[in-house]
Amino acid sequence: MSLHLRRVAASTLLMGLAGLAQAQDPNLARNLAATCANCHGTNGQARGDMKPLAGLSAEKIIAMLADYKSGAQPATIMHQISKGYTDEQLKLVAAFFAAQPAKK
Repeated sequence: MSLHLRRVAASTLLMGLAGLAQAQDPNLARNLAATCANCHGTNGQARGDMKPLAGLSAEKIIAMLADYKSGAQPATIMHQISKGYTDEQLKLVAAFFAAQPAKK
């Protein structure tokens, strides 16, 4: 097997293992979403003028994040933050917030 093929095979294996590790961590979505608490409150229960995330549909959250990531939605910091996550990680975060009860 050539060196190039061995490298391709090794990188494919590592990517698969990384995905498997994410799938096996039951707290990954919560842990990723915890980084949002500084602005959006614990479990997405924002206070004041910040947008609450708790109870929004996952599809709406994903759409908002995609707009920030692409630059379609102007922001002070969200465009940078959203670019730091993979699409799969953003889906996990969106699902986590969608499962939280909306602020009453």
